[in-house]
Amino acid sequence: MKPQRKIIHIDMDAFFAAVEQRDFPQYRGKPLIVGGSPDKRGVVATCSYEARKFGVHSAMSSARAFKLCPQAIVVSPRFEVYRQASEIIRSIFYQYTELVEPLSLDEAYLDLTHCSECDGSATLIAQEIKEKIYKATGLTASAGVSYNKFLAKVASDMNKPDGITVIRPEQGERFVETLVVGKFYGIGKATEARMHALGIKTGADIKRLKMHELQTAFGNSANYYFNICRAIDQREVIACRERKSLGCETTYENDLNNINDMKQSLTQLIEKVCRELKEKELAGYTITLKVKYDNFEQITRSKTETRLLFTERDIQEVVNILLQRTDVGHRKVRLLGITVSNFADSQAENEMQQLTLF
Repeated sequence: MKPQRKIIHIDMDAFFAAVEQRDFPQYRGKPLIVGGSPDKRGVVATCSYEARKFGVHSAMSSARAFKLCPQAIVVSPRFEVYRQASEIIRSIFYQYTELVEPLSLDEAYLDLTHCSECDGSATLIAQEIKEKIYKATGLTASAGVSYNKFLAKVASDMNKPDGITVIRPEQGERFVETLVVGKFYGIGKATEARMHALGIKTGADIKRLKMHELQTAFGNSANYYFNICRAIDQREVIACRERKSLGCETTYENDLNNINDMKQSLTQLIEKVCRELKEKELAGYTITLKVKYDNFEQITRSKTETRLLFTERDIQEVVNILLQRTDVGHRKVRLLGITVSNFADSQAENEMQQLTLF
């Protein structure tokens, strides 16, 4: 018999805005909008809870948000800082399980079914994770604890900020019956309006419909609604450790003594790295040069840029700078290596592009 699944959904509280308020005390306790400028058709990436009281929310136009809350402070996103905080948070998750499924920089599912920490109590683990996140980053998180992903996701949003909600197996079906459809994960505003037009307001209303009625009304989504209104969700947590770096290196049969030979070898390494970056659709901010001299002394030199690095030309420029910080050309070399790291988060970059374009 399979053990009862234990799923946690961790969701950081107003993540981008919380980071800004952490780093800049003058923003604390004030309505803060992180996003594009109101006079340049910008959009809200996120906002503080002080701004949410005025009706401001993510994806709203900055102009609309500013009308609702004219006293709001508007700041541009600092995605690199958010990524750094996210990496710390995710490292805490991996202290408990390898089954971590990040959804974005600020939220993730964790499967703790086989975790023995805190005597196997997912509730106690969730509380401990929240405490560790706050201690490490100064940021608060909310957690949902349940036996499937749907319930854990919904639960994490019920007691924000800095809350924790537990939905036990014996509570699940009744909980979904009383849940308004606007709170269902996967039901957007358009579907919610269509459901309301059909007299569907809660999970119990969905449950009263037969499968053929759901299929007529909602097509391919019918099976999902049929199961979810009964608190059935068999989706597994898909482990996804993000790749932290990409690189290659070469150890030479005969030590290199000529600087031109070294530069030619580095050019070949850069070409190979760039091919892999292109294949994997990656780009990073940090380049690391690795050098092992003939006496086996090994050094690394790194440089982080404010722009994304993925072309041979850009990486070559950085490597040339790093070479000047080594003894290459004056000492024999046994090994050379190039690594690209500090990758851009795809969702963050998409948001950044959106803020730029609108």
